[in-house]
Amino acid sequence: MPKSTQAVKETQDLWRRFAEANNPQVFYESWLVLQCTMLKGVRCALLLIGAPDTGPFTPAAVFPNPSYNVTHLAPTAERALKDRRGLAEAVSDGDTDLHHVAYPIDISGRIHGAVVLEVKGLSSIEVQEAMRQLHWGAAWLEVMLRRAEVFRSQETVERLQKVLDAVAGVIEHDKFRSAAMEFVTGIATKLECDRVSIGFKDDHHVCVAAISHSAEFDKHTNLVATLESVMDEAVDQQAVIIYPLLSDAPPLVTLAHEKLTREHGVSVICTVPLMEGGSLIGGMTLERLTERPFDESTIELVKTVAALAGPILEARRREERGLPAKAAKAAEIQVKKFTGPAHFGLKLAAVLVFVGIIFFTFAKGVHRVKAPTVLEGIVQRSVGAPFNGYVVEAPARPGDVVRQGAMLCRLDDRELTLERLKWWTQREQAEKQYSEAMAKHDRAQVLINEAKMDQAEAQVSLLDEQLSRTKIVAPFDGIVTSGDFSQSLGTPVERGQVLFEVAPLRGYRVIVQVDERDIGWVAIGQKGKLVLPSIPGTAFPLEVTRITPISTAKEGRNYFRVEADLQKTSPRLRPGMEGVAKVGAGHARLIWIWTHDVTEWIRLKIWSWWP
Repeated sequence: MPKSTQAVKETQDLWRRFAEANNPQVFYESWLVLQCTMLKGVRCALLLIGAPDTGPFTPAAVFPNPSYNVTHLAPTAERALKDRRGLAEAVSDGDTDLHHVAYPIDISGRIHGAVVLEVKGLSSIEVQEAMRQLHWGAAWLEVMLRRAEVFRSQETVERLQKVLDAVAGVIEHDKFRSAAMEFVTGIATKLECDRVSIGFKDDHHVCVAAISHSAEFDKHTNLVATLESVMDEAVDQQAVIIYPLLSDAPPLVTLAHEKLTREHGVSVICTVPLMEGGSLIGGMTLERLTERPFDESTIELVKTVAALAGPILEARRREERGLPAKAAKAAEIQVKKFTGPAHFGLKLAAVLVFVGIIFFTFAKGVHRVKAPTVLEGIVQRSVGAPFNGYVVEAPARPGDVVRQGAMLCRLDDRELTLERLKWWTQREQAEKQYSEAMAKHDRAQVLINEAKMDQAEAQVSLLDEQLSRTKIVAPFDGIVTSGDFSQSLGTPVERGQVLFEVAPLRGYRVIVQVDERDIGWVAIGQKGKLVLPSIPGTAFPLEVTRITPISTAKEGRNYFRVEADLQKTSPRLRPGMEGVAKVGAGHARLIWIWTHDVTEWIRLKIWSWWP
């Protein structure tokens, strides 16, 4: 066969191999050979392929043969990858020109690798031609890589679709048993498994919850016991177990898997532990009776489905447990938190709470009865209206400090003055008639006029007394506690009506309104303290002097009036001030002091409800 014919046949074989490449390795090798044969003077070549931008970039093809040493091309490839552009570097090789031509494989702005050629005996123009040829030829690599990306995307979409279908089957059911049965049956169908089982931990042991295509199963059979042991192996070792073990798999204990294979004719087993929040909750076992191993994509799919569906099924299982089981599980979780290596803050808080409870259970303090309190004067004088009249002047208001004899208000005296003038005129008339009767020696008329004069004088004296009382004054030094007519001058008042109340500034009486639940702890002679909002920084000592045995209703509660004397006073004190008093009722344990109100209320309610 002529040489040209042989070369044509070899080229056709290369193109056919390139076109029919069924995997990336064959494609890369045939592509590199074609590029090198299409260019002149190529001594060797290297194609690097790796993860986009991140690498590592490893040799995917070497020319002229895979065993040829091309390590000297690595520096040029590294520079092309780093600079993200084509390079043509001259290399000294005796008398012959030698060049390294490199071109990065850039797809959508991401570097997937680089190709480097070592060419000899080419001019600068021919080197540039080789650069252009690499640029054009890289388009085939882009097509290959994009096809691989599309293929991987389709696999990812299909895997996600299977995951969503499996999880949707779990969510559709409200009951745990039906959801678990639907889940394992769907997995067995989609992944072409002969049997799929799922189990959950209960008392540190995995119990089978559902087996595919089996609505009911006996939990005491040898098969179920073996499946539980298989899941326990994966859960205890926290690892996915593929049996028979793969050549590159880490050493794992697989005694239960071997037993399942031997006794029940299973050929391939895949067991995946179920996780929830970093905790192991169970396991899932997939079985195939034929020699059809689980590939890497199937294993990843199973792991993804287990990670999503496992916690959902565990939540359904917990919801269907009885109240005692839920309480026991919650207690177990809390015990693990307190006894495990983590949760230092929780343990510290628990210790502090425990120490606090012990301290307050045995430590004692002063039991004080707290009650709202009103300050009153020892004497409180009411100032009333001496007669019917009208207020014309009222300089005094509540809170004013007054001296004895100071005017509180003044009543209108015009009617009294006119009445006095009237009676004084009648007296003068009677006196004149009396003189005329004396001149006539009319004894009877003398006596009548004398009586009229006495009557008129009595009325005038009465009116003078009333006129002297139109000015209402303070009976003693003190403070006005009630009565304000400054905004209602001209108001009519009736005789005996209380116009003002005046209390002395010295000597106070404390009225403590003790709740009926606490009155039993209060006794005469007990000491206490009073704090007033108007003087918050001062606590006034007091002593109980009287307990009124009659309760009064106020705001839906019953209160007893307890009187006490202040042991210390202040110029800032005023009658009518309100505050809070605490009366010491002896020593008791702190825990009882803080809880006796609640415990006594509970005891009363229980007693009232008890038949």
